[in-house]
Amino acid sequence: MATDLPYAADAQVSLSYDELEVCITPLHTAPFRADVAAGTPDQVLRSQYRKELAQSHVTVQTKFNYAWGLVKSPVHDHQVEGVRLLQDIYRTEAGRRRECLYYIALGYYKMGNYEDAKSFNDLLLGKEPQNLQAQSLSALIDQAVTREGYVGMALTGGVVALGTLLLAGIIRRATRK
Repeated sequence: MATDLPYAADAQVSLSYDELEVCITPLHTAPFRADVAAGTPDQVLRSQYRKELAQSHVTVQTKFNYAWGLVKSPVHDHQVEGVRLLQDIYRTEAGRRRECLYYIALGYYKMGNYEDAKSFNDLLLGKEPQNLQAQSLSALIDQAVTREGYVGMALTGGVVALGTLLLAGIIRRATRK
């Protein structure tokens, strides 16, 4: 089954600060500027979202596009906001759930929350087992979990070794007396 979603390897690439002006100016501090609306695609996403927000009517497509841009940000707080917006769309727009599942999983992966990333990605794979992007993301999640497991084992091993050395030192001092 062919799909138009990007491969999950794209999950490891963030938009630069120049590409995503939102990284420089938080949503609640900068007013909508028409000159920015003519800027880069990411500036347009943010500007369009703010414009519609100011008019008290944000379309699902604008919200989705803005959330996608936030998930692609290198800034953790923006990724959190992007996932929150995507979850809102997921709850309210049944027709957008497929896309939302993938990008929510992608957002959680980028934030290092592999358990939630796996849960959302598995939901998508349950509906579309042949989805290449979800399969690719699943492999990335598994690699990250394995890597974290190795780091955890190394830290545990180090703590045990240090504890053993301290205990040996205490026993040695106690036997000298």
